[in-house]
Amino acid sequence: MALDTIKQTWDESFIGEMETPTGKVFLGEQENGIYPYHMLFGALGSCFYATFLSVAKKKRLSFDKAELEVSGNKGEGKEINLLEKVTIKLVITNPSNEIGLKKSAELGSKFCSIHETISKVADIDLIVEFIKA
Repeated sequence: MALDTIKQTWDESFIGEMETPTGKVFLGEQENGIYPYHMLFGALGSCFYATFLSVAKKKRLSFDKAELEVSGNKGEGKEINLLEKVTIKLVITNPSNEIGLKKSAELGSKFCSIHETISKVADIDLIVEFIKA
């Protein structure tokens, strides 16, 4: 499977723009600028969610809304402070089947390629919560 190509342009400081096949994103130290770990966590979250959603739809599961929060921290005191811990928190509103959706989330983690890549350097915890509104 071919991956997309992005293009970044930068000024002499940490202000840039990223062009993707579907749009532009502001980078760095500017209004609405996104930082590297924002992009990494965003990539992880969107890959995980797309994979989770695919599994849930195949199982004919439904819900009204999902909120996803990705956070993490890097180690300290080393020459290169790698990402050590990541938490993915998925909150699902009005689930049709809590057990089925939790299993779908676990499979979403397992089959998301970005999750698997990051898991080679960091521990990733998955928290799934349900709200009935």
